[in-house]
Amino acid sequence: MSLNFVTTPLIGVRHGFVGRQGGVSAGIFESLNVGLGSSDDAEAVRENRRRAVEAVAPGAVLVTLHQVHSNIAVPVTAAFPDAERPHADAMVTATPGLALGILTADCAPILLCDAEAGVIGAAHSGWKGALNDIAGATVSAMEALGARRERIAAAIGPCIARASYEVDGGFRDRFTEQDAAHDGFFARGRGDRFQFDLEGFVAMRLAAAGVRQVAALGIDTCPDDGRWFSFRRKTHRGELDYGRQVSVISL
Repeated sequence: MSLNFVTTPLIGVRHGFVGRQGGVSAGIFESLNVGLGSSDDAEAVRENRRRAVEAVAPGAVLVTLHQVHSNIAVPVTAAFPDAERPHADAMVTATPGLALGILTADCAPILLCDAEAGVIGAAHSGWKGALNDIAGATVSAMEALGARRERIAAAIGPCIARASYEVDGGFRDRFTEQDAAHDGFFARGRGDRFQFDLEGFVAMRLAAAGVRQVAALGIDTCPDDGRWFSFRRKTHRGELDYGRQVSVISL
């Protein structure tokens, strides 16, 4: 099975939103599961991570985080051991040879680049990160390394789409209590339920942070079992664990 990944011409450096095909894992993790926190075979996960980086940014060293649904963005100047991964949800760097990797399974991966300044960023934005503006925190961290927000290009990769993202009224209230205008990202669903547009909300956060070039890829992870891992699909099926895909960017 070949390893495929999605790119956009808007991002002017090596990058890719890598799917679940082309790895060595089996069962519910078939096949390119890169999640260190999963119950998958550790050697298989390491091989999958190696394959993903080699496909997108040959020769680069993968750097990932212990993602905690925060709005914390950290600068990275060198790789660190997996056991010492920072508890954060975004990384920025101006160091060539590092492959910033964000793991997702329905949450939105964001890859960012100011090619002129030689500064890149990668962020993990679930609904908590989106609400607490991890996108804006990432842009600010890039700016601290010399990027200019008006030059930054950003791409929002495969994530759960509004049609698949059913939530209750309490979920919606968290957003509308912050800003009544956030109601526009919710559509009426079945009964008293709502459908949340995570990708659209993240795009709004990027625009509010001064990012003028945003590509929203519009790929729904939940229904496409053959291409993407999905936490919500795992939940609907009653499976005990799930795989994670990786999004990579490197100078």
